[in-house]
Amino acid sequence: MQTRVYFDNAATTPLDPEVLDAMMPFFTSHFGNPSSIYSYGRETKMAVENARKTVAKILGAHPAEIFFTSGGTESTNTAIHAAIFDLGCKRIITSPLEHHATLHCVESLHQQNGIDLDFVKVLPNGHIDLNDLERQLSASDKKTLVTLMHANNEIGNITDINAVGELCKKYNAVFNCDTVQTVGHFPFHLHSMPVDFINGAGHKFHGPKGVGIIYISERNKIRPFIQGGAQERNMRAGTENIYGIVGFAKALELATKNHDADKEYISGLKMYLMQQLKKNIEGVSFNGDVEGRSLYTVLSVNFPKTEKSEMILFNLDINNICASGGSACSSGADVGSHVIAAIKPGNDFVTVRFSFSKNNTKAEADTVVEKLKELI
Repeated sequence: MQTRVYFDNAATTPLDPEVLDAMMPFFTSHFGNPSSIYSYGRETKMAVENARKTVAKILGAHPAEIFFTSGGTESTNTAIHAAIFDLGCKRIITSPLEHHATLHCVESLHQQNGIDLDFVKVLPNGHIDLNDLERQLSASDKKTLVTLMHANNEIGNITDINAVGELCKKYNAVFNCDTVQTVGHFPFHLHSMPVDFINGAGHKFHGPKGVGIIYISERNKIRPFIQGGAQERNMRAGTENIYGIVGFAKALELATKNHDADKEYISGLKMYLMQQLKKNIEGVSFNGDVEGRSLYTVLSVNFPKTEKSEMILFNLDINNICASGGSACSSGADVGSHVIAAIKPGNDFVTVRFSFSKNNTKAEADTVVEKLKELI
């Protein structure tokens, strides 16, 4: 059977064997509930707190500012709701390029709670227009939440967190940054960064699915989004996902230890595929700031629209090549990308996102190019 080429690592990554090894005892012998006071509970409680310390140290935060969640979507919703209902924000500024975890949440608050909702302009290269952001922040006295992603999951553009955060400080705004695509791929030192909230999801950097974090700056006192028990220091009810939490911390540790080498290798792979596509496929183009401020794991490619190219994702799949049409959460579904529509309205091409990990090879990139030549 033909082996699969997996080029959809922005959607999810394979679990690292070392991460699985770290998780295994908590599937088997260490099964206690961390809220129990006897030894089985104490050992899992200690595992959770050690994981928290590891994550906090890597991200440059206090352990008390790190809370474990079910993933990026829950963390994003928690931060946005907290800004409105606990920190007094009456207005939200976001961008049309955000993940649906943000867009659907802010639209719901706008429609159901009457919160003002504004969208910052986006430049043709896919970056946020910081001048427009400042103009919008200065245009209203209402306390504002700015919620913008660090790196776009479809085109890979990286937003300058510090520049946005300094503008938020200047206008007394709350800043939530969706860092799902960058935690595990980018060095953070949160205490020197002007952010109120960030998030992460373990499965984006070879950790397990179903576990994430939210960083809540100690400046902000908020109430829990999920009500119930007193877990996560009264901030997130529900029995902790012990094996997920242990796996998240181990995956982040490995990603940080190998960051420089992995980044160099994966960047080289991305640029190699880009060059090979330019050389071999006529009319190909790329989205975002590909050779500038861009995530080294993501390459968004446009193919001229023809009868052949319209079925491109389907045909790649038949040929055992996994890629996506845009968002990590609509992989394989040709639903049209809100991100591409925002930066290139009325486009007449088919977009495919290829995204890479340390496990991919140049031979796989060659396979993809050869197959695309046949298909297009």
